[in-house]
Amino acid sequence: MNNAFSRIAHRRFGAGAAALLLSALAAAPAWAEDAYPSKPITVVVPQAAGGANDVIARVVSQRLSQQLGQTVLVDNKPGAGGTVATAATARARRDGYTLLLTADSAQVTSPALYRNPGFDPVKDFEPVAPIATAGYVLVANSSFPANNMAELIKLAKAQPGAYSYASAGNGTLNHLIGEMVQKAAGIKLQHVPYKGSAAAATDLVGGQVPLSVQSLPSVIAFIKSGKLKVLGVVNPQRIKALPDSPTIGETLPGFGQAPWYALFAPAGTPAAIVTRLQSEVNKALESPDVLEKLASVGCEPFKGSSAQLAALVQSDLRKWAQIVKDTGATVD
Repeated sequence: MNNAFSRIAHRRFGAGAAALLLSALAAAPAWAEDAYPSKPITVVVPQAAGGANDVIARVVSQRLSQQLGQTVLVDNKPGAGGTVATAATARARRDGYTLLLTADSAQVTSPALYRNPGFDPVKDFEPVAPIATAGYVLVANSSFPANNMAELIKLAKAQPGAYSYASAGNGTLNHLIGEMVQKAAGIKLQHVPYKGSAAAATDLVGGQVPLSVQSLPSVIAFIKSGKLKVLGVVNPQRIKALPDSPTIGETLPGFGQAPWYALFAPAGTPAAIVTRLQSEVNKALESPDVLEKLASVGCEPFKGSSAQLAALVQSDLRKWAQIVKDTGATVD
């Protein structure tokens, strides 16, 4: 009798334990996502410190740290126009603890410039949210003889190839915009790639190179101090930080680009985590402190959903492929 009772109790306990185990396993992913984040998050920036992407990442990451209750670290990993770090992040664990905050150039122009960039911007990433747009300018050393786009075009046409422009590196947005300016104006400039926008700006101020396409976060202090002068604003409209500076499009009708920056996660990151991050980013972009810091360096918030960012990536892949073809830009 006792033996029979023991056997029944054992079977019932075993079945109950199995049921509890299955229930726990089924609930584990939801529990893990609900607990996110439970440790520091790393935001990879595939460009050097000092540029627009770096500045935007630090402003937003600081706010996200406060909202999420976890440290959000910025990790700068420049190289090959952003492709090296982008490819490495695509292979990171799909747990929401390694993210990519990148410029449109690294994400949507690289496939048109590089034979094998090492990543697929659509298949390898989950779009999280757009974050900001940045002001971009064509700037010159204060001693450069031209003071505006019309004067630059006149100089460059008189001496084709005599003037050079610095960029943050081959394949970067600075490089491509420089090629676009030449194409639109019918002029020839020499491209001088640097390892980051900060290095290019330093040599521009020092007079080692006369011209550069730069993001405002990289050069706004030099502009305000008179060490650099703006020949033209790259964006389609004049920017709030420099309301008196004409756009390039005012001299070359139809010219204009509004560079954007956005957050991505490796493909396969749980949807609940992507949704949480999207919500937190949009919340951060409503913070007066974040808005003030972005505005002070010539950037503006760019709120949107992951679906809107996915659509933007698709449309810009086509757009930039055509621009690269039209300008003949290369990374050699």
